[in-house]
Amino acid sequence: MRRRRDLSGEERRLWASVARSAVPLPGRTTPDLPPEPEPPAPAPAAGATPPRPNGMAAALVPATRRPAAPPALQPIDRPVRRKIGKGRIELEDRIDLHGWSEAVAHGALLHFLRGAKARGLRHVLVITGRGASFGSTGSLRRALPHWFATPDFRVLVSGYDQAERGHGGDGAFYVRVRRR
Repeated sequence: MRRRRDLSGEERRLWASVARSAVPLPGRTTPDLPPEPEPPAPAPAAGATPPRPNGMAAALVPATRRPAAPPALQPIDRPVRRKIGKGRIELEDRIDLHGWSEAVAHGALLHFLRGAKARGLRHVLVITGRGASFGSTGSLRRALPHWFATPDFRVLVSGYDQAERGHGGDGAFYVRVRRR
């Protein structure tokens, strides 16, 4: 049997605040918030210069910025997907990855999508194959969503969805290329 983990003080406070937003059952009460711990006083750094009389620090240290996270993927809207499937919205290019290893397909797809973005294309078709015959496991079809979740692809792809039957069905994906 698995031993239960005790909640930390912060987790207890968070749970109590969430529980207060709910209406308790008859005969029950909301949990009390545990007392908040006092934040430790910051210790002065060794060799630190005292602040200037006007309140300005002796030297302004530029803030370090983290690189911005790549934008999130959004699924292709159902009406747009239907229009692509019926041919009302044209697929501007396609790449067929049948029979390629994952490493080769990953590089080729990245190169293809970079080129599509540079040319200003909006909707492309990526054919991975279903992988359900001749001992194939469909590794490219399963790997594609993981690839699109990486930062390299997220700056290129704004959304993807499984293709309609006429364009390959389970073995193909509509990909919306992110605008510049």
